[in-house]
Amino acid sequence: MMTAPLASLGLTCPVLAAPMAGGPMSPALAVAAARAGSLGFLAGGYKTPALLQQQIAEVRQQAPAFGVNLFAPNPVPVDRAEFRRYAAAVQAEADAYGLRLEGTTPVEDDDAWSAKVDLLVSDPVPVVSFTFGLPDRSVITALKRAGTLIIQTVTSAAEARLAAEAGADVLAVQALGAGGHSGTLTPQQIPAAVPLPELTAAVAGETGLPVVAAGGLSMPDEVAAVLRAGADAVMVGTALLRSDESGASAVHQAAVADPGRGPTVLTRAFSGRPARGLENTFTRKYSELAPLGYPALHHLTSGLRKAATAAGNPELVHLWAGTGYRNATTGPAAAILTDLAGAI
Repeated sequence: MMTAPLASLGLTCPVLAAPMAGGPMSPALAVAAARAGSLGFLAGGYKTPALLQQQIAEVRQQAPAFGVNLFAPNPVPVDRAEFRRYAAAVQAEADAYGLRLEGTTPVEDDDAWSAKVDLLVSDPVPVVSFTFGLPDRSVITALKRAGTLIIQTVTSAAEARLAAEAGADVLAVQALGAGGHSGTLTPQQIPAAVPLPELTAAVAGETGLPVVAAGGLSMPDEVAAVLRAGADAVMVGTALLRSDESGASAVHQAAVADPGRGPTVLTRAFSGRPARGLENTFTRKYSELAPLGYPALHHLTSGLRKAATAAGNPELVHLWAGTGYRNATTGPAAAILTDLAGAI
């Protein structure tokens, strides 16, 4: 049973819809989660403040409870020489689309962080979650004063302690099997491969804060096991990639459904930060070559990924997916969420 403060949101389904930046988490998916008694998160990452504001207004008209996820600044500046070397290597793929990467200057932006925080303070939403970094205490305090519940992504008990000290209300505990970017606060190091139930119990015991657990969940018995381990709720993303309301590209959805696809891999080839996705030509060729460097590598490869997506070429696209991707199904998101809660 959910405890305060999650219970105050009126949730009846303990399987929440994770924020998936770059398109998969559509406003329609957030609304569908709310109508199922769950909670969906608009992904604020990579969006302009104006588009985020527009999507918040759209969801607010239809859903009483929803969240917004932001990338908290935790930059990993790229080595300029390594960046140039990597750009020269990847140029071989960009040539097919008439793109020039060599000579590109690294972009080290903060994803319009201050403007997005100002938006959420002036126009509060029920829940805000953070990943990649830990916001300043002043940011968390301002949002809480506005009536917003704060969820912080952590990948270890040590990170959980830092989040609790900063004032987080709830911890989103992410295991290594999660699709997309790892939320680790130290992207220079891959988090330990601790099973999600074990990680959940460790974090819950460390801080006493409510826990939402995520990472590779794709079956009802897995959800039940994590809830028994001490989670108040769980969060799934990959399980919703093929749902009716998913905003994932056709290329992405087809790859997740492809029985010929192999295992997922952790790679920094696309963004300079560790992320889990389906293995493809790009990950095989460039994972060992890619330097650390977020967001510089994200911006470097962004145009190539968009061009490959438009051309229907999955081999050069970031096919983010968790370890349980083979169990992702089609159908209404509400049905997927409630089915995953069925073994409780």
